[in-house]
Amino acid sequence: MRGLKAMKVLRIYPTSINERHIQEAADALRDGHLIIYPTDTLYAIACSALDQGAIERLCKIKGINPQKESLSIVCADISQASEYARIDNKAFRMLRDNLPGPFTFILPASTSLPKVFKGRKTVGVRVPANDISTALAAELGNPLLTTSVMHDSDETRESVSNPDCVALNYTGVVDLMIDGGDVPGIPSTIVDITDSSSPEIIREGAGELK
Repeated sequence: MRGLKAMKVLRIYPTSINERHIQEAADALRDGHLIIYPTDTLYAIACSALDQGAIERLCKIKGINPQKESLSIVCADISQASEYARIDNKAFRMLRDNLPGPFTFILPASTSLPKVFKGRKTVGVRVPANDISTALAAELGNPLLTTSVMHDSDETRESVSNPDCVALNYTGVVDLMIDGGDVPGIPSTIVDITDSSSPEIIREGAGELK
């Protein structure tokens, strides 16, 4: 299914999830569309993490080389994440203590991810503290492959945190957007726990690691 001619915008209040809109967005993901949605850090572009064609389209839009750059998935909860990443006891405790929250945990990838991950030993895992994000992954039934939206030429925080600014930058590029209001505009903290006995903070961002 090809991209829509115009980007459709669905308004969802994070404090009152519109299940019909969540279902419509999840159906778009199942049909191979890309969507923009809010997280607890930035607005992000996503597709189904199991849709190879959609992943390739997303990587092309963002200029990502999936063989060289890290890829991240947004999950409904730790249980869903455990189907796509290998989580030992120490890693589980760290995820349990910090998620949902503004963290990306680098974990060993499992073999259930699509071929774009083949040859890659790791995957970034997020469970945002944003009910829209987790409701989408739950309704879809599998994680969202996700990457943050790009800054505009002025590199203002509003370009990644304000839905109106984001919509202007991506009209005609992405098929559907969920407007969940303003988000903080601070990237997630990235923590490498491929060796769970020796966690390493790769990027300082939002949140304080427990």
